Amino acid sequence: MPTVDHVLKQIGEFGWFQKQAFLTLGLHSAAFAPIYMGIVFLAFIPDHRCLSPSVAELSRRCGWSLDQELNFTVPGPGPAGEAFPRQCRSYQVDWNQSALGCVDPLAGLVSNRSHLPLGPCQHGWVYDTAGSSIVTEFHLVCENSWKVDLFQACINAGFFLGSLGVGYIADRFGRKLCFLASTLLGALSGILTAIAPDYTSLLLFRVLQGLVSKGSWTAGYTLITEFVGLGYRRTVAILYQMTFTAGLVLFCGVAYAIPHWRALQVAVSVPTLLFLFYYWCVPESPRWLLSQQRNTQAIKIMDHIAQKNGKLPPADLKMLSLEEDVTEKLSPSFTDLVHTRHLRKHTCILMYLFTSSVLYQVLIMHMGATGGSLYLDFLYSALMEFPAAFIIFLTIDRVGRIYPLVVSNLVAAAACFTMVFISHDLYCLSIVVACVGRMGITIVFQMVCLVNAELYPTFVRNLGVMVCSLCDLGGVITPFLVFRLLEVWQGLPLILFAVLSLVAGGMTLLLPETKGVALPETIEDAENLGR
Repeated sequence: MPTVDHVLKQIGEFGWFQKQAFLTLGLHSAAFAPIYMGIVFLAFIPDHRCLSPSVAELSRRCGWSLDQELNFTVPGPGPAGEAFPRQCRSYQVDWNQSALGCVDPLAGLVSNRSHLPLGPCQHGWVYDTAGSSIVTEFHLVCENSWKVDLFQACINAGFFLGSLGVGYIADRFGRKLCFLASTLLGALSGILTAIAPDYTSLLLFRVLQGLVSKGSWTAGYTLITEFVGLGYRRTVAILYQMTFTAGLVLFCGVAYAIPHWRALQVAVSVPTLLFLFYYWCVPESPRWLLSQQRNTQAIKIMDHIAQKNGKLPPADLKMLSLEEDVTEKLSPSFTDLVHTRHLRKHTCILMYLFTSSVLYQVLIMHMGATGGSLYLDFLYSALMEFPAAFIIFLTIDRVGRIYPLVVSNLVAAAACFTMVFISHDLYCLSIVVACVGRMGITIVFQMVCLVNAELYPTFVRNLGVMVCSLCDLGGVITPFLVFRLLEVWQGLPLILFAVLSLVAGGMTLLLPETKGVALPETIEDAENLGR
């Protein structure tokens, strides 16, 4: 009896139908980028100083320029490593007293300003930016700076919790239903985030968005890889993730054009409601239907694919089956991921390898926290994902999956170690090394997703991808590690994640090579990989 791969070889492994499906699902992949890395522009931290109505009045009376006001009234940077620099402290001086003149007013009080007492900002802050972010609106600076970390931790917590349920739903009730339901909830939660009245509700909506958004992206990824034949599987998998990169580049442009966070959040959330029209554009996965013994529907969809591709369906299409010896409905279960010795090993290794998503976020957030131009630094690093995809195309069929994964992990680790010793004065060199690291970890991130989908049987494939991405639990603490460790020493988070990347490179060698291997349909197929 023919299988899906056999039929696709006759009706087109990547014909008009598959190309149309890729273009539609690729748009959805691009829309996931603002959710995954939205913190960069939604929570940017502009230069700021303590707000003092008395200082503002004195500045107006004396006719100071902004530079003069800063020079006369704002403390210096303070000792290196100080937890709260000049942005969080102000001189404890009565600026209304008549003894203060317009030329260096503090000189009449003390000979050395360092002897003046400093205290916390009592009237809020002044932000040097024409735009707005959640930082400027909710004053998430100084003692409250940890709340920025919590904002990103909430989306990662949503990814983690969603991994427990959305993957199961996709394997139990279908990729299409999961895709549409999670897309709707993701769009609504994004809009609610934009109109959140306070910080607490902002976090709640952010968690909800994380719960469903990554599951929606993964369902789309699984759909497109199951629609195509063996010869094009890796191509569409890489291209699908390249559309995510295109989304990052587009997001940077939109953020530059819309510097106000609420308007930006609306601009990236409302258009995703259009993806609900995919109900009429994208069918269910025939592989999944076969795993659920819904053969009639699977045959109908394969016939539709043949028509779209301008091919005649094979004469034995009505005998389509998952495997000749599969006679009962296959239901997904978490235990299936650890049911056999090899699957158990693969699951444990892949869960660790998904720490690449954590390092991926680390490099982006580190550049945003220590770089020069927020928009240019983000754009440069995002553009590095295109040559990363090109390298994957060159090596994946010639070399395979495993060795490029190992080398890319080593490159990312080396870049992190190197950045520790680069002086802040060498800005261009720092950006180049960071971009090389970004390219290395992008190769890892994209290839891990591909290998993950190739190691699990059809009826638990989506569940396996989601469960292995449970490392999003590590993403919950990543913002705290990056921003808080930066206060101790800027090189500390880089060293930590370089070590994690080195370990990941070693563990990759324990996985079987999947180059040229058909997608496993049953647990027995998955167990026999690499033998």
